[in-house]
Amino acid sequence: MRKDRKLINEARLRFKGISLNESFARICVSGFVIGTAGSMGISVTAEELADIKTAVSEAVTNCIVHGYKEMQGDVSLLLRFFSDGELYIQISDMGCGIEDVEKARMPLYTTDPDSDRCGMGFSIMESFMTKLKVSSKPGKGTRVTMVKQLFGRR
Repeated sequence: MRKDRKLINEARLRFKGISLNESFARICVSGFVIGTAGSMGISVTAEELADIKTAVSEAVTNCIVHGYKEMQGDVSLLLRFFSDGELYIQISDMGCGIEDVEKARMPLYTTDPDSDRCGMGFSIMESFMTKLKVSSKPGKGTRVTMVKQLFGRR
């Protein structure tokens, strides 16, 4: 971390990996972003907030639908907001993991072609965030790290 950059706020949540909690995660992230940015005098646009919420939805849904498949487990959410306006989001599960992350990140790739899923989750996350990193180990789970640079209008 750069010397001139400071951690302003941090939140950690763990919740049950059920579809009901996808909207809970979106609300938590929204509140965190609006509250923290606002306290710093940073104005977050409705479009920026919608992008962040969509990316979070995609990541949490991946944990629930793909990470845990037919079983249940927890989803962890780590949020950090830095003095330079950078929002850091980490969403992880302890599910089945991904064998080939690069392949999974390809647009339209799906492990279940018979479902109504379109295979665009990682592409959507990447398009809405400044940075995206996916790390996974089969049988150990998946971690999605997203960064959004909010260039505050003070």
